[in-house]
Amino acid sequence: MPRGTGYDEYDHERFDRPRRRTRPRTKDRPSYDDAVDGVVVTVDRGRLTCLVEGRPVMAMKSRPLGRKGVVVGDHVRIVGDVSGAEGSLARIVEVDERRTVLRRTADDDDPVERVIVANADQLVVVAALADPEPRPRLIDRALVAAYDAGLDPLLCMTKADLADPETLLTIYRPLGVPHVVTQRGDDLAEVRARLAGKVSVLIGHSGVGKSTLVNALVPGSDRAIGHVNAVTGRGRHTSTSALMLPLPRYDDGGGWIVDTPGIRSFGLAHVQPGQLIGAFPDLEELTDECPRGCTHGEGEPECGLDDAIADGRTDVDRVQSFRRLLASRERAEDD
Repeated sequence: MPRGTGYDEYDHERFDRPRRRTRPRTKDRPSYDDAVDGVVVTVDRGRLTCLVEGRPVMAMKSRPLGRKGVVVGDHVRIVGDVSGAEGSLARIVEVDERRTVLRRTADDDDPVERVIVANADQLVVVAALADPEPRPRLIDRALVAAYDAGLDPLLCMTKADLADPETLLTIYRPLGVPHVVTQRGDDLAEVRARLAGKVSVLIGHSGVGKSTLVNALVPGSDRAIGHVNAVTGRGRHTSTSALMLPLPRYDDGGGWIVDTPGIRSFGLAHVQPGQLIGAFPDLEELTDECPRGCTHGEGEPECGLDDAIADGRTDVDRVQSFRRLLASRERAEDD
């Protein structure tokens, strides 16, 4: 045994440990020439279900993507086992640039944005006319998110057999928000026509009949249906994750719907109030003479919208409706 050590020449502790990163580093990256195209239809605890040539494929995000999130609606490139066989697992290696991104935050002070869905065309705000009562403030905030994301809004009023839709329509008619009215067992031809050929995201708080609507539009989807609590007047959450479903291809050309979990608030920390006017071109052109820093809200001095109302260039109800949306960005949702 060598003097001054506790090891003999054959002891493994005597030899140097292998160094980390012994493999030479390279700037070359895989080309993924064999990758196939897919679209993410649901995300569950890190596992993503994608549709590849019409078949579901289970996949996980590859390490080179780092912290880049992958959400429902993303168009992705996939390698590995894309057979869709039970137990198979592929890898998502690339995420295409998103056309649109619908976001929300937990509340208006939350700096963390949560992407709800990517590459959607339309936001369908589902609101019950009764049981539970409609919540215009939540609808307002959902509309703000739609305008900010560049999505077309659609107000879908359910349970018309329980209440007259005109009361709610008077609030949103000045904004020009398109709408459909439904009730249980009703013909959904008008709804299908509004959804045809588009990727539509359905949102609404629990109990408004969103899952019932999805089950009627996509037979066999079997989305769980909740019930409204007789004491609180609120529904319980039944959908736990967003799910993208293909609409049956009737004469209207099909389309996709994304069913989302019921929401109780819609944070808008990511929305800049000054950009909301851009969703209303007719009002925006009336603000050219506004002073610097004008938010176009209620009480702003020398706002061009007030001048336009005074000389009859615009309708007062439309301006007030726009300002209500603007105020909803600056006011927390009242639960």
